[in-house]
Amino acid sequence: MPELPEVEVTRRGVAPHIEGRAVRAVVLRRDGLRWPFPPALGEQLSGQTIGLTGRRGKYLLIHFRHGTLIIHLGMSGHLRVLPTGTEAQKHDHFDLVVEDADGGSQVLRMTDPRRFGAVLWHDEADGPLDGHALLRGLGTEPLEGGFTGQLLFEKTRNKGTNIKQVLMAGDIVVGVGNIYCSESLFRAGINPKTPARRIGLARYEKLAQSIRDVLAEAIVQGGSTLRDFIGVNGQSGYFQQTYFTYNRAGKPCRVCGATIRQIVQGQRSTFYCVNCQK
Repeated sequence: MPELPEVEVTRRGVAPHIEGRAVRAVVLRRDGLRWPFPPALGEQLSGQTIGLTGRRGKYLLIHFRHGTLIIHLGMSGHLRVLPTGTEAQKHDHFDLVVEDADGGSQVLRMTDPRRFGAVLWHDEADGPLDGHALLRGLGTEPLEGGFTGQLLFEKTRNKGTNIKQVLMAGDIVVGVGNIYCSESLFRAGINPKTPARRIGLARYEKLAQSIRDVLAEAIVQGGSTLRDFIGVNGQSGYFQQTYFTYNRAGKPCRVCGATIRQIVQGQRSTFYCVNCQK
């Protein structure tokens, strides 16, 4: 599943092509994906000018004067910017036709083979965007100033659940998915099985910095080459080439040489080094 870095890479890829451009048309090739498409989306967006793009956790946000288009890539979705007239394929479900730099048009196309993604609309008349049902329970953005070790420490004093599941729950910090959670815990030297409330402030400060560093590096490297994810330019990221633990079960730790172990936590695979992570 595309995680925060992959979504941010996508946002940065599409932003120069659509920000400040007028929408010419909306093309829907089915009734919906994970949820139904907004039935009047074409009427709501045609002729409107796109403002800035944004991201909240794993949700891509395309802002308009009168509301926000919310896009989730699901398990297998991706966006591409294509010339108008590019023939749609079987899994191309949504097109946003916008102006191009020369006054013509281009297509922002969503492809989603498994159809777990989403294209939704939040109207400004319905209240603040952060009150939307999919966004209001999300925690702090890990790449923004409000995310600190102090925050992690304060929010986990009554949490006996292991730290990996606490981080991935999304209500304290958002967007730290399975791959980047495993990598961040390794860099911080924290065993993923440790109960969250047993971790002290100093270790949380190190963990917060590790999370910021891992996510920032992954974004620079274009995210990870996940099975179904490709960037807007048709290329995959290469952060997976620097993994210390994720998907390296049975291989030697790049730091100490001990064997990387794999366990299951919350129905997700966890990879860690028993020697480096205490």
